[in-house]
Amino acid sequence: MAFARERDETAAFLDLLAQERQDYALPPRLRELAELVVHRALELLFPHFAAEVGGRAGDVAEELAALRVLLVDALRLPGAHCTDPDAVVDRFLADLPATRAALLLDAEAICDGDPAAHSVDEVILAYPGFFATAVYRLAHQLQESGVPLVPRVLTEIAHRDTGIDIHPGATIGPFFAIDHGTGIVIGETAVLGARVKLYQGVTLGALSVEKRMARTKRHPTIGDDVVIYANATILGGETVIGDGSRIGGNVWLTQSVAAHSVVTPTARVERREGAAGDELLDFNI
Repeated sequence: MAFARERDETAAFLDLLAQERQDYALPPRLRELAELVVHRALELLFPHFAAEVGGRAGDVAEELAALRVLLVDALRLPGAHCTDPDAVVDRFLADLPATRAALLLDAEAICDGDPAAHSVDEVILAYPGFFATAVYRLAHQLQESGVPLVPRVLTEIAHRDTGIDIHPGATIGPFFAIDHGTGIVIGETAVLGARVKLYQGVTLGALSVEKRMARTKRHPTIGDDVVIYANATILGGETVIGDGSRIGGNVWLTQSVAAHSVVTPTARVERREGAAGDELLDFNI
């Protein structure tokens, strides 16, 4: 009796799985195509990722055409919810020169800010922060065209490979530098200015995770020339970190700070406007 009951339960369970698979609306090949898109795009843009180098210019044209086919196929899959894949992909490909230029600036920023980096080539080839940023910038281009789901699948590939979680909806300015990077989280509505540098474990997150806030500004705004050190957490859509500020390691911030502030776990050190020399103002947070 017990064996018959277990057999019936197993059969019912398998029937349930079969029915769910039959009713599943999202494209089963999307992960596979997303992996190919990431690798084909980076191979095209940077010789560091290419399987072969020294080829003819025509080979690059063929790679561009192959990337176009991959992207169109991904966006045409049932459940991808893209109304005009050809137009989206044409716009994406037209933006590739600007995307590549932005990524070269990111690589330069990482190299300039890391004494352990010997060259921009090393950064592009070996640094997880560059890889995560590259995938983010590619995914962000699709996100800006109103493509759902696919951009998120792309950035989750980088998240899996690097431990760096950048939502494709985030807005990140030029000369973006990630040092080490493991554990960084940048939320969907975060806005980062130019020349921002993040160390490992930084979270730019939401103060509240209630579902009703899905379409609101939930993540902080980071000004230009800001450095955020390891394991700092900055939360809230109304939180603004002023230009030129330094946020110390292990800081927890849910309030804005003025430009050129220095924040530590126990005190914020802020230059007063008009103060002479190194005169500083210290107060606790």
